[in-house]
Amino acid sequence: MIDFGAEFKYHRQKAKLSQKDLAYLINTSQQNISRWEKNEVEPSISFCVALADYYGISLDELIGRDYNK
Repeated sequence: MIDFGAEFKYHRQKAKLSQKDLAYLINTSQQNISRWEKNEVEPSISFCVALADYYGISLDELIGRDYNK
């Protein structure tokens, strides 16, 4: 099973962004970013698309999905 929160955190840290900075960039709250990274709640698909677009990656890459495994 994929740990979505860990994947979200990995991509944010790779981009050298704080939770607050990322929240501002995709128009949400820092609390939402924190909840996503802790797997307390899952973001809507629109926020997933916004994250993937910002990072320049696919949705599959965003969530750590690998078809080769």
